[in-house]
Amino acid sequence: MQDKHNNVPDSTAVRVALWRALHVEVDAPPHILEDDIGVKLVAPEEGWRQRGDMHPQGTAPFRASIVGRARFVEDFVTEQAHQGISQYVMLGAGLDTFAQRRPDIASKLQVFEVEKPSTQAWKQQRLQEIGFSTPSWLHFVPVDFESGESWWTKLAASGFDPKKPAIVTSMGVSMYLTLDAIKETLKQMMSLAPGSKFIMTFMLPLDLVDAQEKPGYEMSLKGAQRSGTPFISFFSPQEMLFLAKEAGFKKVEHFSTTDLVPKYFAGRADGLRPSTGEEFLVATT
Repeated sequence: MQDKHNNVPDSTAVRVALWRALHVEVDAPPHILEDDIGVKLVAPEEGWRQRGDMHPQGTAPFRASIVGRARFVEDFVTEQAHQGISQYVMLGAGLDTFAQRRPDIASKLQVFEVEKPSTQAWKQQRLQEIGFSTPSWLHFVPVDFESGESWWTKLAASGFDPKKPAIVTSMGVSMYLTLDAIKETLKQMMSLAPGSKFIMTFMLPLDLVDAQEKPGYEMSLKGAQRSGTPFISFFSPQEMLFLAKEAGFKKVEHFSTTDLVPKYFAGRADGLRPSTGEEFLVATT
């Protein structure tokens, strides 16, 4: 990717955007998620498809997992919007393109994207460059997590109403956080209005991953270590449900990656299936 800006996006966010684009390019329809905006944001250099982490066959399970979890969340947000929830917060929004791809749903909400300042500034500039304005219902909330800045305080200053129910998502973040930070996040969610929904992904310990998936899972762990962003937190579903109950949520649910298969991957001639190892917590205040 050509760096034409002082800020640069997070490498993980770039990889996710490119995998979403690759899904539309190389996987057979029907597509789980159609996202051609992320790749326009990234504007990768020629030959990006030949990168080791973009190999169409070798990355298929990871690509499927990324688009599967995005579709799962967007379907959930759509359902909750129809039921009257009017605020949607993305913690660690990265290069998410929900607001640009689905204005039919997003415009019914107040959407808050919480992300570190460098990635967010880069994204805002690129959105402007490729022709997207910022509607009144989309709020960018830059937060310097490393300095200990409070995302909750910054969220409130951006127009979030804590008295109204909200959907808060944290996708692909918990594995980089300490146990104490995760507990603090869950505790903070209890400040949300009653009836709010919190969706968080978490990683399974290696010994709970399906045997056929372990080589790919280990490869992901090593890749994260090499890139300087090692995974440090892993939980069994029972452990994560216990933490959420301990924090005070009224209702806690667990969904596995395999639960996505009948919803989004059934009957595919190409056999595309998501990798296992990343699970979902869905909790209600």
